Amino acid sequence: MMTAFNFEHYFQTKFAERLVQGSDASENHMTAATRLLEKKREMLELEQVLAARKEAFQLKMAALSSRREELDKKELELRGSLIKFDQFLIENDVKKQRARKKASQERFEKERNTREVTLRSEERERLKVELEKQKEKMCREKVYRSYLEKVLEGANEFNELRDILRKHETLSSNLEDLVEKSTDMADKLDTKKREFYGMVKSNDERIMGYTNLIADLTWRKEEAEAKLQKWESLWAHIQNTASRNVLLLGRVKMATENIYIQIYKQRGLPPKEADGAAEQLKKISTYINDLKDIIAESKKVEEHSTSQL
Repeated sequence: MMTAFNFEHYFQTKFAERLVQGSDASENHMTAATRLLEKKREMLELEQVLAARKEAFQLKMAALSSRREELDKKELELRGSLIKFDQFLIENDVKKQRARKKASQERFEKERNTREVTLRSEERERLKVELEKQKEKMCREKVYRSYLEKVLEGANEFNELRDILRKHETLSSNLEDLVEKSTDMADKLDTKKREFYGMVKSNDERIMGYTNLIADLTWRKEEAEAKLQKWESLWAHIQNTASRNVLLLGRVKMATENIYIQIYKQRGLPPKEADGAAEQLKKISTYINDLKDIIAESKKVEEHSTSQL
C-alpha cells in the first residue's frame, strides 16, 4: 500500500528554508515581488507533488481493481471445480452405497438359505430320532398289550380292552382330582398359617409400640416434673429477689426524699411534695453539679489570690 504524504515534515522543511531565505533576504534586501514569486513556486511544487501522489494512488487502485477482478474470476472457476468435485463424490458415494446394499442383500440371502438348509437337516434328524423312539415305544407297549389281554381273559367285568382303558382313565382322573384337592387344602393351610403368624407378629409389634410409648410418656412426665420443680424454685427465688428489691427501692426513695428536703432547707424554700422520685433525683443531681462548679470556682479564686500574694 502506498505511504501517505507527510505534510507536517514538508511544511516544517519549507518553513525552515523560508527562515533561512528570509535571513538571506534581509541581508540582500529581497523585494516583496521576489518573495511572492518564491511563494508561488513553492505552491506549484506542492501541487506537483500532490498530483504525482494522486496519480500514483489512482494507478495503484486500478492495479488493485484489476487484481480483484482476476481473483473473483479465479474464485468462480474454483467454485465451479468444487461443485463438480462434490457431484463426483456424491455419485461415487451413491454407487458405493448401492454396491454395499447389494452385497449385504446377497450375504443375507446366502445366510438365510444356509440357516434354512441347516434347519431342514436338523428337522429331518429330529424326525428320524422321533421315529426310532416311537418304534421303541411300540415294542415296549406290546408287553402291556399282552398283559391287558391276559387280564381281559381272566376277568368277567371287562369285555374289551377299551373298557379297561376307560376304567384306567376314570381312576387316573379321580386320582388327579384328589391330588389337586389335597394340594389346594395344603395351600389353604399354608395361607392360614401365614395369616396366623402375621397376626402374632403384628400383635407383638403393636405391644412393643405401646411399651415404647409408655416408656416415652413416663420419661416426658419425669422431665416435666423436673422442669416444674426447677420453675417453682426459680419463681420462689424471683419472689424473694423482688421483695428485696422492693425493700431496697423503698430505702432509696426515703434517702432521696431526705436529701431533697435537706437541699430545700439549705436554700430556705419549702420542698414540693408533688415531685416524684425521678424528678427529685434530677434536682439532686443538678444541685450536686452546682456545688461542684462552686467548689471549682472557689479553688480557682484561692489559687489566684495565693499567686498574687
